[in-house]
Amino acid sequence: MDQTPSLSVVMVTLNEEGSIATVVGDIRKYAPEAEILLVDSSTDNTASIAENLGCSVIRQIPPKGYGPALEIALRSAVGDVVITMDCDNTYPAAAIPTLMREIENGFDLVSASRLLRKPQGMPFTNYLANWTFAKLAVVLCGVETTDVHTGMRAYRKTLLDKLEFDANGMALPVELLIAPVQLKFRYKEIAIDYFERTGTSKLQPLQGTIWTLKRLWKFKR
Repeated sequence: MDQTPSLSVVMVTLNEEGSIATVVGDIRKYAPEAEILLVDSSTDNTASIAENLGCSVIRQIPPKGYGPALEIALRSAVGDVVITMDCDNTYPAAAIPTLMREIENGFDLVSASRLLRKPQGMPFTNYLANWTFAKLAVVLCGVETTDVHTGMRAYRKTLLDKLEFDANGMALPVELLIAPVQLKFRYKEIAIDYFERTGTSKLQPLQGTIWTLKRLWKFKR
């Protein structure tokens, strides 16, 4: 029997001291052996709380943005499988075993969609925008998805090691879905619940929309 692949769970954090302990506790419940790695640009106690909980923390001071921080997290993770999450209690750590099982079944990338129905924790305007982006990914890029912006995915580390991507600007998760699928990596989408966030949203709707459209156009077929 093949050895169970090792796992890293990575998060980009910015002033998450109100939720970090809960999120780490949930991850430990469902993936007790996982490396938990943060790339942190906080001015509060997020980093020290995480370190005290046994997480690895890479400081990004001054902040350089979500994309560069996520790239550092993905490149620095040591697991055979890398799962991305947000640190605001919106994503269910309970989905980690399902993501791992699908990787073990042979997929290289498993994306956890929030949008098979409208989540209660997501404003309607955000839902409509995300629904539209997903339809554009199908039409423009030939990628069947319902959620190009989900913050919860499982990547085989060998995929990440082979993948070249542009981390600058917003909407990096779009590229991290479209590019591997177009390169014929094995891909699956699963459904997850999505919850109301803890803390203040860092979303920048106008900039996010512009960068999403740029990335979708970049991979237009």
